Amino acid sequence: MEILTTPADRFENIRGFDFPTQYARVSDTEGGHLRIAYRDIGPHDAPVVVMLHGEPTWSFLYRDVVPPVSAAGYRVIVPDLVGFGASDKPTRQADHTYARHVEWIRALLLDHLALTDIALLCQDWGGLIGLRIAAENLDRFSALIVSNTGLPTGDF
Repeated sequence: MEILTTPADRFENIRGFDFPTQYARVSDTEGGHLRIAYRDIGPHDAPVVVMLHGEPTWSFLYRDVVPPVSAAGYRVIVPDLVGFGASDKPTRQADHTYARHVEWIRALLLDHLALTDIALLCQDWGGLIGLRIAAENLDRFSALIVSNTGLPTGDF
């Protein structure tokens, strides 16, 4: 899989978005790896809220939501979906399958970060991905906050 990486300095000095970026390395499903950028704000022993953005944006979408949620005592995880923001960008359209996007975010949240008791806030494409992960891992999720999205069943 051919990957483009946006230089980290492109995300410096963005007004109102001063959350440090961390990276997780996950399998690209073809024997290589790619990086998923995420922001991890708040104490690691606090209840977890994961915020998944949709298209065509990135975690910047939640810049005004993260501070009050974190101030209320939550650990907030805000990834950039693969192909967006500071995450790696596979170059071929065929690389961007629903199954791969689900697997990449699942690997970040459940394997790399080993999150449990997740309250998921999701919208648009982030909902399609996040709700599939929640549906297949009910024991890892405690709440869903859903906007402008759905959960396809594949029946149509």
